[in-house]
Amino acid sequence: MRLLHTSDWHLGRSFHRVGMLGAQAAFVDHLVTTVREREVDALVVSGDVYDRAVPPLAAVELFDEALHRLAGLGVPTVMISGNHDSARRLGVGAGLIGRAGIHLRTEPSECGTPVVLSDAHGEVAFYGLPYLEPALVKDEFAVERAGHEAVLAAAMDRVRADLAARAPGTRSVVLAHAFVTGGRPSDSERDITVGGVAAVPAGVFDGVDYVALGHLHGCQTLTERVRYSGSPLPYSFSEADHRKSMWLVDLAADGAVTAERVDCPVPRALARIRGTLEELLADPALARHEEAWVEATLTDPVRPADPMARLTERFPHTLSLVFAPDRPADDPEVSYARRLAGRDDQQIAEDFVAHVRGAGPDEHERAVLRDAFDAVRADEAVREVAR
Repeated sequence: MRLLHTSDWHLGRSFHRVGMLGAQAAFVDHLVTTVREREVDALVVSGDVYDRAVPPLAAVELFDEALHRLAGLGVPTVMISGNHDSARRLGVGAGLIGRAGIHLRTEPSECGTPVVLSDAHGEVAFYGLPYLEPALVKDEFAVERAGHEAVLAAAMDRVRADLAARAPGTRSVVLAHAFVTGGRPSDSERDITVGGVAAVPAGVFDGVDYVALGHLHGCQTLTERVRYSGSPLPYSFSEADHRKSMWLVDLAADGAVTAERVDCPVPRALARIRGTLEELLADPALARHEEAWVEATLTDPVRPADPMARLTERFPHTLSLVFAPDRPADDPEVSYARRLAGRDDQQIAEDFVAHVRGAGPDEHERAVLRDAFDAVRADEAVREVAR
């Protein structure tokens, strides 16, 4: 069976101030063409179809168009909700839409109930594990402490139990939206840390033939059977070096996996350039970036006059301007933002405690801080679902 694995469409999202709907429509065209021309047997979409719980109307219309075109091809689609989607909204009409071969899996209680498709070699069971917010699903999975590994392990126990009851030789595919250990994140994914831990080990998914992951925006191979497709479009300059693509996966009669990357159309190249303003304006080696979307980091010791206006004369698609003067790390003028770069909320809070008290928090106090941040995240998730 030939599968096309994609995820993280983020319909409705912009790239800095540039609307991406046209590029997203071009991706949908490319997706439909690939499904048809590469004779795909099933499409899997591993979450974050939309960029937010209540997407703009134009994004909903594009999604509706995509569903109609996919259904028109007669190729089954299995799709899960991600941490950006509203699972309840995405799942509206799932039973009816399923009759057209578009199978939406947004309910945690359905993790162990697969979509079963067949080919000449027998059945393939597709298990959809939507994004599982630990604080919201811990009771469903009867876990003592809310954590990503605990709820995903419980969900996979249901998958393996169902698979064990099926005919020998039944192949299996799991769709999941999670941060799996070994994956490389970028700046455009929403933080899903709970209890100080964001990642789960790949071993959680043992026992199935292929795991189609979503959430991280870079296409990655964790093992031959566990892969991220990545997002089809860039959503931050941290993705400047990404090759945007989908996985074309052939699942053999014995469950063996072979995979090929299928490139996605690129609306415009991304470039990150760094130097003084005069260096950036004069360097001939930067000519190749003149038509790219540009993030420019200026290292001038004093902020120059009209930097954006001058940069856009050479680089008309400059979208981001960062000031990072070359100074010693202990210089009092080093910005607060630079001191915080790369630090998560927990670390910043612990540093603040150390600053005002003269000593950092002990283990009990660290746990209190973790619980507070987890409670805020859970409250935000509840509010988003309820919108």
